[in-house]
Amino acid sequence: MARVVSVFLPTLPTDRVRRADPSIPAEAPLVIVARSGSTRWLSAVDANAAKLGLRVGMPAAKAQALVQGLHMVDADPVADLAALERLTFWALTQYSPIVAMDPPDGIVMDTEGADHLQGGEQPMLSRLVNSFRARGLPARAVVADTWGSAHALARSSTKETFVVPPRQTPDAVISLPISLLRVNAESVTGLRTLGFKTVGELAATPRAPIALRFGPEIGRRLDQMFGRIAEPIDPIRCPEIIEVHRAFAEPIGAAETIAKYVSRLVTQLCLELQAKGLGVRRTDLIVHRVDNTIQALRAGTAKPVRDVAWLTKLLHDRIEKIDPGYGIEKLSLAATMVEPLNDRQISLVEDADVDVTSLIDVLGNRGTQRIYRLAPVASDVPERSVQRVLPVASEDGQTWPMTWPRPVRLMDRPELIEVMALLPDHPPVWFTWRGKRRRVKRADGPERIYGEWWRRTSEWVAVRDYFTVEDETGERYWIFRSGDGVDAETGSHKWFLHGMFA
Repeated sequence: MARVVSVFLPTLPTDRVRRADPSIPAEAPLVIVARSGSTRWLSAVDANAAKLGLRVGMPAAKAQALVQGLHMVDADPVADLAALERLTFWALTQYSPIVAMDPPDGIVMDTEGADHLQGGEQPMLSRLVNSFRARGLPARAVVADTWGSAHALARSSTKETFVVPPRQTPDAVISLPISLLRVNAESVTGLRTLGFKTVGELAATPRAPIALRFGPEIGRRLDQMFGRIAEPIDPIRCPEIIEVHRAFAEPIGAAETIAKYVSRLVTQLCLELQAKGLGVRRTDLIVHRVDNTIQALRAGTAKPVRDVAWLTKLLHDRIEKIDPGYGIEKLSLAATMVEPLNDRQISLVEDADVDVTSLIDVLGNRGTQRIYRLAPVASDVPERSVQRVLPVASEDGQTWPMTWPRPVRLMDRPELIEVMALLPDHPPVWFTWRGKRRRVKRADGPERIYGEWWRRTSEWVAVRDYFTVEDETGERYWIFRSGDGVDAETGSHKWFLHGMFA
């Protein structure tokens, strides 16, 4: 079942102006002014202007009289469309093989077959909205069964993200205003004159009188919103994307036939990549069916590749997800994300390095999100001395300090323990952790770790004294006392268990 994401960018024109002109103060109200002949009105307002009572459609002269120091910029629809196009290309490389512009203020994408790579629909929407916010672009995102319903809900919801469960579209849209049906303003005005206010009221009305008065467009939009007829998304493509196609005189549908032509497309794509010295990081298989619907499969790799056998395997592993319907009339294979890749000759007398990227690719394309590698960070504080990086990230030269041994396992949070110890620098005689008392047979320490005063003032005098202790059963633990055992300003003098040795 298709799942469609609609991204609404409510202040795209003003956000574009601010990004292009950083000299505009962040707190200053900004509006975009459109004109038709001698008439000038506000076509877009930012959040600051909206708080002051300005709204889209207000005469520009009235807005200027209401707000002193108002920043007014002439509308530039061409520049707005170009900005939306750039954002759509970016979303294509990050989230889905099927992404298109939804002018003037939105992006639409079919995430069927791609949302698992983002950890599911809700994590995908959250990551999408956060990515736009990081670029200074407020956004709202909704996922639903159809383009029409997702589009309407994104522009009516007060939430940043909203997931409509599968097959629950009618319940979600019946109370929406008819202005969100994507029909022209004259039709909306006429429907309101007849007393229609919501989509549900219009959907419950016999279709013939409406079509006779307003034409077939309203009925078509209703059918698209409720999923009765398909509304295919024509994916955006830039000239730089390397893409190969195969059209069929007779539609195909058997899995073996699909696999055969996918293999041929992969071979053709790799030849074009080799000619340009590139490797692919993200590959999209676009399936065009005879019923005018599109499906897509996305395969990602941890590093750039152009290995025909390996790319073919990654795509073949997911062919069973393709629903051919009444038949497939065209297959397209696109290298959505590429990186430079030079040929490398392997010596016959030297052992090749063990490469685990194939395993990483298989797990990643199955939707596994927790693939990472631990890397050291230049910090003496244990919980800050490690970070998660991509599994194939290059080494940065950092190493862990080897003066004192470190445990294999660190607790998510140091756990409070009860201890009997002689202050200021003696190890514990016993400690109680999780309700069980453990007698200390051997101990080593203390290792003193100072706070990082350049991070926060509370760490100027903070210290920890770490001990490696072994109990009567041979288990070894890493515990510490907060403070130096003398001065109360250095810590609470409470004891904590922070890790365990193998």
